[in-house]
Amino acid sequence: MSPRIFTLAVFAALLTSGCSSNYSWGWFVISPWTPKGQTNLMFLISGLGWTVLLAVCAILVSVTSGLLVSLLSLANNRVLRGIGRVYVEAFRSIPMLVMVLWVYYGLPVVLGIELGVFAAGVLALALCDSAFEAEIFRAGIQSIDRGQHEASESIGLTWFDKMRYVILPQAIRRILPPLGNQFVYMLKTSSLVSIIGLTELTRKANELVVTEYRPLEIYTFLILEYLVLIVIVSFLFRKLEQRMSVSDRRPG
Repeated sequence: MSPRIFTLAVFAALLTSGCSSNYSWGWFVISPWTPKGQTNLMFLISGLGWTVLLAVCAILVSVTSGLLVSLLSLANNRVLRGIGRVYVEAFRSIPMLVMVLWVYYGLPVVLGIELGVFAAGVLALALCDSAFEAEIFRAGIQSIDRGQHEASESIGLTWFDKMRYVILPQAIRRILPPLGNQFVYMLKTSSLVSIIGLTELTRKANELVVTEYRPLEIYTFLILEYLVLIVIVSFLFRKLEQRMSVSDRRPG
């Protein structure tokens, strides 16, 4: 049994045992056996699409920009290396919640750029996460044996072709686990965008709490939503890692 599934089982057991005799549980608010509970459950689950879409878009942008920044950090030019290092140190020092608020409220004032809540959320999460992605890519590229670089150069490959066909494919196989961790992290931090009004899972839970006055039950269900979602994502990434490791062991 995986650690996350075990945690989910223990968590559910604690809840069903009553936890506290002084608290009167109101599970009827999200009961699947009553019309009102079914409506509330559908309302809560309806935020899943925005959560997944936000995380996927943010991770795609952050991986792309992180790769570019990592290449700057590894460049032979001192100025380019300096730009890469400054980018990493700056954006990984900023709390994501602060960046979400600044992008949404600050960009219209500073640059005259007004973004919707979804675009602002994607940009803010991607900016902060790209600094960590850059370090992951840099470590992966530097882990490739120097002989691979020399062999690529000896057969006349350009720097771009060397990276595209030789170095990056090997590096990506090595950094796939931390990339998977970053996607899980992005799924969780997507909840921060609820503060500017995106109707993802956390925002939906907050809205239902205001009308039903049952925060413990509703936020418990929210925890279960994130647990199930992350268990599924982790399972998919493990399967991808296994497929890539099998392909590496196959004779060429």
